[in-house]
Amino acid sequence: MRHRARLSALVLSALVPVWATVFAGLPAAALTLKETPSLVPRIGVDLPPVAERLPEEPLVVDLVARGREIGTPGGRIDTLIGRSRDVRLINVWGYARLVGYNEDLELVPDILKDFIEEDGRRFTLVLRKGHKWSDGHPFTSEDIRFWYEDVASNAELQPSGLPQFMLAGGKPPVFEVIDETTVRFTWDAPNPLFKPELAKSRPPFIYRPAHYLKQFHLRYGDLQALEKQAEARKLRSWAALFNRMDDMYDARNPELPSLQPWVRLTDDGERRFVLHRNPFYHRVDTAGQQLPYLDSVVMTVADGKIIAAKTQAGETDLQARNIGFSDITILKQGERFGRFETYLWPISKGSQISLQPNLTVADPVWRTLMLDTRFRRALSLGIDREMINKVLYLGLATPGNDTVLEQSPLYRPEYRELHAQFDPDEANRLLDEIGLTKRRGDGVRLMPDGRPLEIIVEATGESQEELDALELVGETWREIGVKLFAKPSQRDIIRERALAGLLVMSVWAGFENGIPTSEMSPEDFAPVRSDFLSWSRWGNWYETDGQTGEQPDWEPAIRLTRLYDDWLSSSTPEERTEIWHEILQIHAEETIHIGLVSEVRQPVVVKGLGNVPKVGIYGWDPGAQFGIHRMDEFYRK
Repeated sequence: MRHRARLSALVLSALVPVWATVFAGLPAAALTLKETPSLVPRIGVDLPPVAERLPEEPLVVDLVARGREIGTPGGRIDTLIGRSRDVRLINVWGYARLVGYNEDLELVPDILKDFIEEDGRRFTLVLRKGHKWSDGHPFTSEDIRFWYEDVASNAELQPSGLPQFMLAGGKPPVFEVIDETTVRFTWDAPNPLFKPELAKSRPPFIYRPAHYLKQFHLRYGDLQALEKQAEARKLRSWAALFNRMDDMYDARNPELPSLQPWVRLTDDGERRFVLHRNPFYHRVDTAGQQLPYLDSVVMTVADGKIIAAKTQAGETDLQARNIGFSDITILKQGERFGRFETYLWPISKGSQISLQPNLTVADPVWRTLMLDTRFRRALSLGIDREMINKVLYLGLATPGNDTVLEQSPLYRPEYRELHAQFDPDEANRLLDEIGLTKRRGDGVRLMPDGRPLEIIVEATGESQEELDALELVGETWREIGVKLFAKPSQRDIIRERALAGLLVMSVWAGFENGIPTSEMSPEDFAPVRSDFLSWSRWGNWYETDGQTGEQPDWEPAIRLTRLYDDWLSSSTPEERTEIWHEILQIHAEETIHIGLVSEVRQPVVVKGLGNVPKVGIYGWDPGAQFGIHRMDEFYRK
């Protein structure tokens, strides 16, 4: 709770506690357990009583202590999705994780009973005794051993080897099974990536239902029989068959047991998906009622262009996907008829829209300009963010840089405000200082080689909001002698052009995680990935150990890379906090991204549901959209 005293009232509301109060060590027998009404007909038929379905020490949540209500079990949520593969969001929104984020963005046990960290390199995972998969089979250390030894370490299933979060100093851990409910991973060096990876919206699922998946694994089956099964499914090998059935995230295999609050039980086509309550879910409220409260979640596929209209007509109970800020007016009209309520949650990205100069552009004249801090600052100072906020967001957003938000314990005002005010006089002075003093007849400055200073900003074309923002940016850039051309394209093409050095500037969403803590990886802020458009070639060089791409030759980029490597080898929160602040200071001083506004409101439509926070945060990592607000605690009023 150490950050809470200094958070604003808005932040306190936004960071609704992820986990309720946990009564450590409280066994199921100490509760007066109540059977879920919809499951009563199944007791003694295909289900045991609730006391036998819960772990011996379930996760007990105190809703009243958090200002929520003890709900009534039963009912369902109807929601709309824009494509059939979005059924996988049920595993995002359910947000059952080995460890997850609490109200202070600290990582605490969830599925696990305990998580013991020593020296930043030794991690002991303690499972809940008696915890079961959704099919009633015990969840034990064998399920983690199976993942590590038989899946992640199998070259046929994972040709690229262990994922990065399982390596420290380039080396894998020593893995031990201590007993039926305890395992340990030990690295020679600190591994700060391991713990936060487990809490992601798309986690690595370092456990697998071994009792189910062994039938598809060569180590436990017959090669000829497996290849025959693979051929029947038009798959090339036993490994392809295994990977098809091993579907922890996508929710496409209804036979695969799960630990999530809702599970898919039948292959019900591609237009409508019914996810049913997991009768063996590990969480229970203080009234002895097993969560989730809702019996089912129904996800219906609809054309994304009409989801806002369908929502306005009252065809959904909980909706945020495929609707946005521009839909608020029509949603408020529907709200007047009493169909639903529309909550406005701040989006947790570092910036809603971010201009990203390509610092690795191949053109030597553009390269010189893009690497000149004065040029990037001038472009930032030439933007009237207040105007953009008023015109596009009714003044409800927050103008500033693409950086961390106030909800982050790493936030400092200068990170958001430095070089982000509208000051065309200073912008003009900086451009003159660079030497861009010559202009053509319409006032557009000339570059050193005589070309007009016309910046082509490439966009995906998927967002009218981005194109509207570019038009407003272009209006004020003309005052400083810079002409902006918006060029709609496609994601893959833009990334290819960035990697080839052909991209000059792009417009994209800002940093996905605007509310990081020091324990979260700063990889988005360093040139270590080729899919980041501001330094694609440097990122490619880092990813390939110098085999392809381009070695950074710009001192801030070199420093950011070193800081990222330092974070990877850090062992204490204090070290990581210091590293993070230097990274954020470099970004603010260098204006590497040119953010416009942040905390744009995401409409969240709610119909007839309790325990949905009126003020929350909406983001992917951390947040899992609805997951951080514990969708398993939502109930029908």
